[in-house]
Amino acid sequence: MKTGSVSFVGAGPGAADLITLRGARRIAEADVVVWAASLVMEECVSEHARPDAELIDSSQIAHDDVLALYRRAAAEGLAVARVHSGDPSLWGAVQEQYDAAVEIGLDVEIVPGVSAFGAAAAAAGRELTIPEVAQSVVLCRLEGGKTPMPEREKLREFARHGTTMAIFLSAARTSQMVDELRAGGYPDDTPVVVAYRTTWPDELTIRCRLDEVVAVCRERKLWRQTLFLVGAALGASGTRSHLYHAGHFHTFRKPDPDARRALRAARSATP
Repeated sequence: MKTGSVSFVGAGPGAADLITLRGARRIAEADVVVWAASLVMEECVSEHARPDAELIDSSQIAHDDVLALYRRAAAEGLAVARVHSGDPSLWGAVQEQYDAAVEIGLDVEIVPGVSAFGAAAAAAGRELTIPEVAQSVVLCRLEGGKTPMPEREKLREFARHGTTMAIFLSAARTSQMVDELRAGGYPDDTPVVVAYRTTWPDELTIRCRLDEVVAVCRERKLWRQTLFLVGAALGASGTRSHLYHAGHFHTFRKPDPDARRALRAARSATP
């Protein structure tokens, strides 16, 4: 008898054409497709699922129902595609399902997807890591709400780094979020991208300052499905990357001698 399987598929931030080829293939192969109808476009499933596949909206079932489905998949040798929004590795409640599926005896895999923070940066036309401005990205959420935060993961503590931040699951408490960012050291004129339902037909991408965020969200009633990108890199002009400098070398390219000397001189002059 065929061994049952479950593939946790990252469907991307919303748009049906942002699912990976592997993710689409797993949906096409599945006997059962479980998907978050409120977070994943219907086309992402309907364009790939078999006509005879069983389709289940995950918003209508609880965790125990999902486990019962996985046990049925193991007993009947079914292939299940569990479709998550964005990338399953971020706030996807995947680990508990993955561990349970392994314990049940299913073949298990995770298919990564496009995360909302990458889609938001693309929609805003911004690179999140600008040389000499920000070389790190902090992915986080505001403390409080349904899920407690570890003590050392307060938003203000991350903000002290002053680098680019992508803040999820915090739109319902923007005043508190802004207060925490200020407490961590971000000035009021810090550039912010407010990204609502990025890649969906009704998406909004709004550029503003930190001291304008609360008003922007209130005016447009952005209480959920909104991501915030914060940091100086969002307003910085692109600087010359050393990677493509004629004086830089790597395994496949030798440096131009004159450009190499100029690059070394520039580096030594930098305090």
